[in-house]
Amino acid sequence: MVAWTDLATHVERWLLPAECCECFGPVRDRRDPLVCDVCRSRWRRIDPPMCPTCGEPAPLGLQCRLCPEWPPDFGPVRSAVLLDPVVRRLVHRFKYQGWWRLAESFAWRMVPLVADAGDADLVPVPLARRRRRQRGYNQAERLAAALGAMTGLPVRPDRLRRVRETPTQTRLTPESRRANLAEAFTAEHNTRTAILVDDVFTTGATLCSAAAELLDRGADRVRAVTFARAPLPLAGAAASGTVAARGWRWPIPFSLRR
Repeated sequence: MVAWTDLATHVERWLLPAECCECFGPVRDRRDPLVCDVCRSRWRRIDPPMCPTCGEPAPLGLQCRLCPEWPPDFGPVRSAVLLDPVVRRLVHRFKYQGWWRLAESFAWRMVPLVADAGDADLVPVPLARRRRRQRGYNQAERLAAALGAMTGLPVRPDRLRRVRETPTQTRLTPESRRANLAEAFTAEHNTRTAILVDDVFTTGATLCSAAAELLDRGADRVRAVTFARAPLPLAGAAASGTVAARGWRWPIPFSLRR
């Protein structure tokens, strides 16, 4: 017997043929009704060599600048694609323009990142209440829900809460991001492995703060997956500094100082 929701979806796609939200061409893949094959083929995946902990591409084999001071038992962190201009436009629509159904398109690319997860919870990174009211949803929760439906992993948004409103991080330097997120989260006591889920990895400051809190509350290990990874920002990384969050301290690596 066909479920009513599936039947309604088939009727909708018959009456309103799917159109790619990027190039406006036809979409023939029923699993991914919003992005066509051509546009998806342009998404650039992140291949080795990369940092085994944070997943930062390391084509020259140099020591990673991001994660030497990360909390113990945090990692690996992996991202599905690079945040190039094409992907950036789609992520912007996903976060700010109400295209929440893009979560399914993004989650398909994230499934291999959790193939070896075993018995773990998907924990979406919480969004500040004001931003959630403005957008109408938390994009990380949508991603986690789609990823959970595809993999069977339990989705546990209740394991982590945001307890402090923070200014937007879009234009902040790496050290400012760390300070901005100090003690921004609280978690319930739980010993299960947690896999943090978010849309974009930029400097790792948000994931580090969330992971530190989960570890402090008993998680035996914390991993993280994101759909996209932004190029490592170097501009504005000259200032040195240290920020503490729940006992973990993350000094700015020497290689980022001038």
